[in-house]
Amino acid sequence: MPREYRTIEEAAGPLLLVKDVENVTYGELAEIRLKNGEKRRCRVLEIDGTNALVQLFENAAGINLQDSSVVFSGHQMELGVSEDMLGRVFDGLGRPIDDGPEIIPDKRMDVNGLPMNPVARKYPQEFIQTGVSAIDGLNTLVRGQKLPIFSASGLPHAQFAAQIARQAKVRGKDEQFAVVFAAMGITFEESEFFVKSFRETGALDRTVLFINLANDSAIERLATPKMALTAAEYLAFEKGMHVLVILTDITNYADALREVSAARKEVPGRRGYPGYMYTDLATIYERAGRQADKEGSITMIPILTMPEDDKTHPIPDLTGYITEGQIILSRELYRKGINPPVDVLPSLSRLKDKGIGEGKTRADHSDTMNQLFSAYARGKDAKELMVVLGEAALTPIDLLYAKFADEFERRYVSQGFDNNRSIEETLSIGWELLRLLPKSELRRIREEYLEKYYDTQD
Repeated sequence: MPREYRTIEEAAGPLLLVKDVENVTYGELAEIRLKNGEKRRCRVLEIDGTNALVQLFENAAGINLQDSSVVFSGHQMELGVSEDMLGRVFDGLGRPIDDGPEIIPDKRMDVNGLPMNPVARKYPQEFIQTGVSAIDGLNTLVRGQKLPIFSASGLPHAQFAAQIARQAKVRGKDEQFAVVFAAMGITFEESEFFVKSFRETGALDRTVLFINLANDSAIERLATPKMALTAAEYLAFEKGMHVLVILTDITNYADALREVSAARKEVPGRRGYPGYMYTDLATIYERAGRQADKEGSITMIPILTMPEDDKTHPIPDLTGYITEGQIILSRELYRKGINPPVDVLPSLSRLKDKGIGEGKTRADHSDTMNQLFSAYARGKDAKELMVVLGEAALTPIDLLYAKFADEFERRYVSQGFDNNRSIEETLSIGWELLRLLPKSELRRIREEYLEKYYDTQD
């Protein structure tokens, strides 16, 4: 039975203090009822004895404390889920914004999710093809993995995210594959780009979009990834689908967290972010994975813009700790006109070895990957040396490596945002590049693969 209280004592921005409450729980949904009949949604942020601190989802303007009341619902924030969500666009609180009908839910699920028992987790080991050579060939994404993309302001991470969402698929199996895309704190222009991009390519039919705009409230921004992951958990573990969750931009989420923390007058941690940000981010990222007795899986690609291009900033730093690797976008490559500008050397997928090889991609994948990394690193060193000492100071083999590095960036990494490459195509380009080097230099590749792929033009 909903309980109504007229004991609102004070307001501080989006926060309201309600006194003398009973049986109110943390995270509980509530409604502010104004004198003119208007209703505004809020949720319980803190409980201190009989006092409850509630936070508004909407604007606090126009609330008269004496004439307003708070009605507590008795339940946490929930999302009504159904398979009909595929192909639909929602706001950050799960309300349709695409002029379509309301969703008739199969069930209502708590947005905070249930923790996954570590014993029930299945090890991620199945290859997901994104169609992007820099990921598929060198930093492979595996089903059930969480692999963030570290970008910087001004880099095309929105186009990159849309490309992965459009192209990603599980090879060789006739399984249902869905994408849940959550955008937090983006501009209206970016929102239109995502919707249009998915609609034009037909990818919208298998995508659920949650869009929180920059002018929406901070508390809605905090709810958006939880809404998206609840929809993903339903599709994965109830309907047996393989779901790719893309969250952009985690930096906006963390800034909303800092804003709420400041409003609560909490003691700030590093750079003003709350001390519990690690825990908060972990509650999002750790919802990815596979369950032992379930068909479906949740693979996650969070995207964040590093403030001031700084890898040691709390947001990328904590994200890197929790997740299984990172894909780093480079400003230098972007200036050269290379798209997507993936810097492959500092990028890492910690689970890539489990998702490649015979039966998954191809037997030579591991060897060619190691050789490409090694050759590209040496080529970059040779180019740096060339800048200092001039071309004449380099040995013929170093010049070859410098040429290799240029060709690698131009042909392997740079493929544009519309080119969808199969893993065979990616491996074939890798071998074409390795043929620029003498056979004696390819020390990381077994002889049998050299005979099969180096000596024969494929």
